[in-house]
Amino acid sequence: MELNKRTLLWIVFGASLFLLWNNWMISTGRPSMFAPPAPVSATAAAKKSDLPASSAAIAASAAAAAAASGATDAAPFKRETVTITTDVVKADIDTLGGVITRLELLNHRDKIDPKKNQVLFQQEGTRKFLAQTGLVGAPGLPNHTSGFTAKPGARVLGDGNQVQLVLEAEQGGVKLVKTFTFKRGDYTIDVRHDVTNVSAAPLAPQLYMQLVHDGNKPEGDTWFNSSYTGPTLYTEDKHYEKLTFEKIEKADAAHVKNPAAPLEQDHATKADNGWIAISQHFFVSAFVPQDKQQRDIFTKKIDTNLYAIGVLEQLGTLAPGATLSNTAKLYSGPQDEKALTKVAPSLELVKDYGKLTMIAKPLQAVMSFLHGVLGNWGWTIIAFTILIKLALFPLSAAGYRSMARMKVVTPKMTAIRDKYKNDPQKLNQAMMELYKTEKINPFGGCLPILIQMPIFLALYWVLNASVEMRGAPWVGWIHDLTQPDPFFVLPILYAISMFVTFKLNPQPTDPVQAKMMLFMPLAFSVMFFFFPSGLVLYWVVNNVLSIGQQYVITKKFAPNTK
Repeated sequence: MELNKRTLLWIVFGASLFLLWNNWMISTGRPSMFAPPAPVSATAAAKKSDLPASSAAIAASAAAAAAASGATDAAPFKRETVTITTDVVKADIDTLGGVITRLELLNHRDKIDPKKNQVLFQQEGTRKFLAQTGLVGAPGLPNHTSGFTAKPGARVLGDGNQVQLVLEAEQGGVKLVKTFTFKRGDYTIDVRHDVTNVSAAPLAPQLYMQLVHDGNKPEGDTWFNSSYTGPTLYTEDKHYEKLTFEKIEKADAAHVKNPAAPLEQDHATKADNGWIAISQHFFVSAFVPQDKQQRDIFTKKIDTNLYAIGVLEQLGTLAPGATLSNTAKLYSGPQDEKALTKVAPSLELVKDYGKLTMIAKPLQAVMSFLHGVLGNWGWTIIAFTILIKLALFPLSAAGYRSMARMKVVTPKMTAIRDKYKNDPQKLNQAMMELYKTEKINPFGGCLPILIQMPIFLALYWVLNASVEMRGAPWVGWIHDLTQPDPFFVLPILYAISMFVTFKLNPQPTDPVQAKMMLFMPLAFSVMFFFFPSGLVLYWVVNNVLSIGQQYVITKKFAPNTK
C-alpha cells in the first residue's frame, strides 16, 4: 500500500489533535490517557480527626470556652478590615480570624475586564479564595474565626522597604500574635506566629495554615484555551503533585458513606519540607511552612463547592508562661520562574509546561533572551521563528528538493497509476522503482513538519503558561498574544499561506485526496480562531518563510530534474 506525504500529513494532523487533547486533560488535573491513575496508598491517608475542625466547629468550641471562663462580660469584639498597600499588592486582612480576604495585584490586569486589576484572594459571590491560619489541639484556641486586635502602625509602604501588620488574640489559655510583613517589590508575605501559654497548665497547640478555594471554573475558560485551577504541592519524597477539587469531593463523599474508614488522600500526607499551593492560570498562591518542621498535609471539603489544602504542624508542649515562634512564607502573585525559585525550592514547577517541559523550558529561555533585545513579545516570536527556520534549513532544503523532483515526475506517476490501477502490488513496485531512479525520497518533505510538531506543541504550552506574555501586545489589533486574535486576521492569513503552500506542492492525482488537502487549511484555520494569537503568529511566519524557501528551491532544482 502506498504511503505518500499527504497521508502522513493526515496522520500527523490526527496525532497532533490527540496530543493536544491529552495535554489539555493533564493541564486540568485529569489523568493522562497514556497511564492509569496512581494508586491510593492506605498508609499515607490521613484521618479526618487529624485535620483542623470546620469553621463552625471551631467557632462553637471557642464560644463554649469563653462561656466557661466567664468571658461573656468582656467588651464586644469590634471587627474591622485592615488594608495594606505596597508597590505591587493591596491586601485586605479581616481582624475576625486574621484572614487575608482580598489580595489585588497592582501590576497585573484582570483577564475579563482589563480596566481592573487582577484579584487573587477574594470572597465575592460564588468566588472564594482565602488564606487562613490558626491553632487547634485544645478547646477555644485562637483560630481563623477568633477576634484579633490590630496593633497601630503604618498601612502603606510609603518610602520604606517593608510594612507590617500585627494582630493579637488571647483565648483558651493561649495568646497568639500574627505578624504579616509585606516588602517592596515582593509578592511574598512573611507570616510569623508567636504562641504564648498564659494558662497554668502545659499545652500542646498545633498550627494550621490552609488555602481555601471554590471549585468553580475560572472566568473566561474555554475548551480550546482551558487552564488548570486547583491544589498543588511539593515534597522531597513525592515531588510535584497536581490535585483536583473533584478528587477531594469524591474522597469526602466516600468518607461520609463510611465514617469509620480513614479519609483517603491521594497525595503526600507527611513531610518536613516543601509547600502547598492553589495554582491558577498565570498565578499561584502558596504557603511555604518553616523548613524542617514536621507537618501533616491535608486536603478536605469545607462546605458545598468549597475546598482546602493545608498543613498541620505540631508545635510541641508549651509550658506555662513559655513562648514559641513559627515562621512561614505566603507567596501570592504571578508564576514568574525567577521569583518563584527564590521563594522555595521547586516552587517554579507550578509554571506547568505539560509533558513537553524539556522542550518548552529551553524555548522559553531563548525567547526571554530575544525579548531582552527586542522589547516586544510579538517581534520576539517572529525572530524566534526565523531562528527555528535557520536551524532546520538543511532538513527543509532536502525535503523541498524531493518535493520539487516529485512535482516534475507527477505525469510519470499518473501514468504508472493508470497502467497498474488493478494491480496494487505491481503499482507499488513501479512507484518504488521510479523513486529510486529519480532519486526521490517520498517522505523527505514530511521530516521538517514532524520535527516542528513538538516545537509547535511546546510553544503552545509556553504561551499558555508564561505570565510575561499575558497582556503583551504586538501591533495594531493584537493586544494580548496569549488570547485569540479578536478579528481572526492571523487565522485567515494562515489559511491563505496554506493554500499557497498547497499549490506549490505536487498536486494529488486523486480528486478526493485533492479536496481533502484543500480542506486542511480551512480546518486548521477554524481551530486557530480559538488558539493564542502568538501561536498563530508563529505558524503564519513559519509558512511565509517556508513558501519563500520552497519557491526558490523549486525554481532552482526542478528544471534539472529529469
